[in-house]
Amino acid sequence: MEEAAAAAEGVPVPDARTAVEPSTRYGGMSIRQCIDRINKSLKHPKVKFLREHMIDAGCPVWVRLLMALNCKDQGFAGGYTSGKGIAICCNHMTFQDEINQVLIHELIHAYDDCRAKNIDWDNCYHQACSEIRANHLSGDCHYKRELLRGFMKIRGHEQECVKRRALKSVRVNPHCSEAAARDAVEAVWDICYNDTYPFERAP
Repeated sequence: MEEAAAAAEGVPVPDARTAVEPSTRYGGMSIRQCIDRINKSLKHPKVKFLREHMIDAGCPVWVRLLMALNCKDQGFAGGYTSGKGIAICCNHMTFQDEINQVLIHELIHAYDDCRAKNIDWDNCYHQACSEIRANHLSGDCHYKRELLRGFMKIRGHEQECVKRRALKSVRVNPHCSEAAARDAVEAVWDICYNDTYPFERAP
């Protein structure tokens, strides 16, 4: 049986990050519980689909690259670091669906890293593009999730959510000021929002 790797407590979240909305409950899981839930996530159809396409692109996601951590950063649920892997912040997780979403989101970052080859995570525009794609294609901005976060708008909610969450992540990049992050998201919006690969269309 595949098993995720556990790591030390109190670590910072990696570079490309999944934002936690203010309404998210911080019930927290133990590392052991989190590893069990990550193993369940590996059977999720989107996770399997993305891992298969990573293999096809020449970048297999070994399970040992999935790290179950207790994270210092309170505003993030997980992250991806090029060449190191995907972190899931167990102390910020409460439900299986949250772990599924973090893993799907970060796998899209990993796929972009593999596909682009020359992606620079310090570059505001590069990160903005991947954040737009990850928030759009992962289902992070499904209207039911938005309602649970307290965002009640129905029409146009998805694009607003993708921009909000992408901007929140890019702003954390130490190389991107508030203005630079906003400019980057706006500049790459059309091309990156409409780039749904490896999906035929946004799931």
